[in-house]
Amino acid sequence: MEEPIVLYEDNHIIVVVKPQGVPTMPDGSGDTDMLTIVKNYVKVKYNKQGEAFIGLLHRLDRPTGGVMVFARTSKAASRLSEQIRNGDVQKKYLAVTVGIPRERRARLVNELLKDESTNTVRIVPVPCEGSKEAILDYKVLETYENKYALVDVELVTGRGHQARVQLKGVGAPIFGDAKYGDGKEGRRNLALWAYELLFTHPTTQKTMAFKAFPPTDKVPWKAFAVERYINVSRPNFD
Repeated sequence: MEEPIVLYEDNHIIVVVKPQGVPTMPDGSGDTDMLTIVKNYVKVKYNKQGEAFIGLLHRLDRPTGGVMVFARTSKAASRLSEQIRNGDVQKKYLAVTVGIPRERRARLVNELLKDESTNTVRIVPVPCEGSKEAILDYKVLETYENKYALVDVELVTGRGHQARVQLKGVGAPIFGDAKYGDGKEGRRNLALWAYELLFTHPTTQKTMAFKAFPPTDKVPWKAFAVERYINVSRPNFD
């Protein structure tokens, strides 16, 4: 089993980079997932007997890569989960969209309704049974060929498929989104990357901020000057 790309670890938390295409947790596919990878890493590195405790705090869609934090103790899991519930964890994404949002900077507020049978989410015009409010802020950073945009996205709420559905709702689906895009770019990797995660350490109370680059050597990221917006060292994806 491969080792995770670890950005930070101590006795309470471990911060890693989830590759695209890897499930966050075990699912019906049977593919190796991030939770299992981190558990195995901790068990082997620290020679733990039995299964290592790793608390899953938040999720990234399988096609989405980027920064994730896991808890190494139940106390850390409880405190970080409370931060997430209270909206005190800042999650920022970069996305490349097919189409340029009409407004270069905006807050999107929508009601989202999930269809469990298809695992898809859609925007509904008014609140209804089962719908949840989704809020995000976005800013267009660059455009390319008057067709594509590099967009900074900050999730205020953490709904499933939120950024993908809400950006599609303003006429700018994410590049490579086979589920919510126009189908033309469906064979590509989804151009959505969780590049920054900010939270308060569960025991030291220090502010912790972590950033990671998307694979900027690949389409469509290489069309944009991503380095201008993320001032950190690149992880090794080899």
